[in-house]
Amino acid sequence: MTFIKVSRLLEDSAYHLTLRLVAGAAGLDRKVSSSRIQKPGLALTGFVEHLHPERVQVFGNTEVSYLRTLSEARQHEVLSRLFAEELACVVVTKDLELPPALVEECEKAPLTLLRTPLLSSTFIQQVQAFLEEALIASASLHGVLMDVFGVGILLLGKSGIGKSEIALDLVMRGHRLVADDIVDVTCRHPGAVYGAGNAIIRHHMEIRGLGIINIKDLFGVAAVRSSKKIELVIELVEWDPAHEYDRLGVEEQTFNIVGVAVPMAVVPVRPGRNLTTIVEVAARNHLLKLQGHHSAREFAERLNRAIAEGSTNSALGEEVE
Repeated sequence: MTFIKVSRLLEDSAYHLTLRLVAGAAGLDRKVSSSRIQKPGLALTGFVEHLHPERVQVFGNTEVSYLRTLSEARQHEVLSRLFAEELACVVVTKDLELPPALVEECEKAPLTLLRTPLLSSTFIQQVQAFLEEALIASASLHGVLMDVFGVGILLLGKSGIGKSEIALDLVMRGHRLVADDIVDVTCRHPGAVYGAGNAIIRHHMEIRGLGIINIKDLFGVAAVRSSKKIELVIELVEWDPAHEYDRLGVEEQTFNIVGVAVPMAVVPVRPGRNLTTIVEVAARNHLLKLQGHHSAREFAERLNRAIAEGSTNSALGEEVE
């Protein structure tokens, strides 16, 4: 599960959370695993059944005012029970005056207590936006990402096998480069993984013998794009005569990228194979599958029917004789 540490909240500058540490510094390593925020509400009365772990708890005017209606002993009792749960941290909004029991119980837990001058509604909106970005599952892969006929194709394979040369040939044919060498991937939505070029080498490509070239400068802005959903992975491997490669394509293979299973094809490389054309056909075939037409399976079904019908006719012929 993707998570960040509570300490990341204090490092924010882009979302203007303006948080300050009040108490519970020992709890800064606690996890925040959800972008959803929770206000304790009924949990302060002892009903903690729907209290979610590893979420930021926001104490606004209602929560602080309710605590002040309780005796000091009761405040300690309520907060001690509440903080026994696996909470991420507590944030008090509007720079409200803090009940001493709240500070003491956060130190004892230990649970980080933060403070912000923002209104509760404003803070919740901004911290949710911060967490949605921070909690995106991400990784970096060594490969080439292309947009071929609108299909995001990730080319994988060991260094020197020809990924960049194939990508250059695809660009020459009118397709678009997303990233070469380093592909930064993120899971923005469940079941969908996106790739983008690293900020330092974006739109550049290394071609052995030529060096580093800038695809955007050479071929224009239409030859590149900043990001693309990865819909198909093609792994390039050296041809091994002793290995039995898939010749029908009936069985689907997948490649796991930050927890998302992406369809994959393994393509052996040897002299004489037009790999650029193979990649283009793979993109077309993927589009056909999305429309409900699986050529390999349809062929296998026709073949099985023909075999079955042939067996039946043969049996009938023997009975006639």
